[in-house]
Amino acid sequence: MKTTLLAFVLLFALSSRPLLGSAEASPDQVVDTSGKVLRVGVNYKILLSMPYTTCRSPQGLGLSSKIGKSSCPLDVVVVDRYHGLPLRFIPINPKKGVIRVSTNLNIIMFPPNVSCPHHSTVWKIDISNVSKGQWFVTTGGVVGKPGRETIGNWFKIEKYDGAYKLVYCPSMCPSCKNDQCKNVGMFVDHKGNQRLALSDAPFQVKFLKA
Repeated sequence: MKTTLLAFVLLFALSSRPLLGSAEASPDQVVDTSGKVLRVGVNYKILLSMPYTTCRSPQGLGLSSKIGKSSCPLDVVVVDRYHGLPLRFIPINPKKGVIRVSTNLNIIMFPPNVSCPHHSTVWKIDISNVSKGQWFVTTGGVVGKPGRETIGNWFKIEKYDGAYKLVYCPSMCPSCKNDQCKNVGMFVDHKGNQRLALSDAPFQVKFLKA
């Protein structure tokens, strides 16, 4: 009887342990302002909150061709929330169907701008001002194709202060890991243009279904 009881206890203890090599739990799902999960192929608007604005109403994101030496590709800029453009998130594995935190993804703004028909509206990091210490968010990136050539096209959503923040910290391949992970915030140039850029101070963001 004692032998049977001991065997039962050992069997229960082993069965309650996680199996070696079992998959880790998936990162948390990102939710919108109504508490519903963000999904691939659905349009959303990003609502930006403090610390950049003292206005009670959050701001949005748009595209501008008036910044920089060339009109194309378009830059991502901060605008009034009512003029903000919708966008979509496409994770590195789009078959998953939902958007999760800490996952590499592409961001596409809609609709495509007819003034730059040969440039996509996929976000990417503009490295033309790196020597000046500025990393601006522009467009003209590509969807998918993870690797060193597309390292500037990947962003992540992370939890932040009761909401979320956007970060640039690509890790889609061993050689793509970026040890200098940066928040997505804002840079105000000498003309007062509010450009989306990598910053030590992040925007707090929420997602509104468009």
